[in-house]
Amino acid sequence: MNAFAWTRRTLLVSSLLALVACGETKAPFTGIDITGADYATGFSLTDHNGQPRTLGDFKGKAVVVFFGFTQCPDVCPTSMGELAEARRLLGTDGERLQGLFISIDPERDTPEIMKEYLANFDPSFLALYAAPDALPALAKSYRIYYKKVAGSTPTNYTVDHSAGSYVYDPSGRIRLYHRYGTGAQALAEDVKRLLSE
Repeated sequence: MNAFAWTRRTLLVSSLLALVACGETKAPFTGIDITGADYATGFSLTDHNGQPRTLGDFKGKAVVVFFGFTQCPDVCPTSMGELAEARRLLGTDGERLQGLFISIDPERDTPEIMKEYLANFDPSFLALYAAPDALPALAKSYRIYYKKVAGSTPTNYTVDHSAGSYVYDPSGRIRLYHRYGTGAQALAEDVKRLLSE
């Protein structure tokens, strides 16, 4: 075989291998892939049962973290409802999904109120809270926006806030950001993929 024929054959084989490799590429996540991000890397908070919690407590599970408040009229209950539905869609794998709700309204969201609130969605979900003076630093470390908006009385206020969920893989690494309204099916599919890695 002459050099020209050998080079041509090598190029053909290389091209075929490249096509095969392209065909094996996994579909992208629906959520935004933020693997390796230097934010949303963890927390040290207290849950609604009074237990200290870190990401390490949920090793072996995919963890979905959402920041909200229990008196939120729309975004928060919709997001938590979708998270509960995603857990149901996962079937037996749902046992390996941990939902976490972090309050941005420590003035009104007592542990008792948060526990009762989450029971409406899934009793396995946990609410976490930070002291009012620690919340700004936590929100900054997650790039979360929140702002108290005055109401007709001092206790009748609302809170504007970011709407989205952070998703961690079973080893506790931040992997995805799911925007509000992505839907339960998309979240379930992304979590299933993380659980199978």
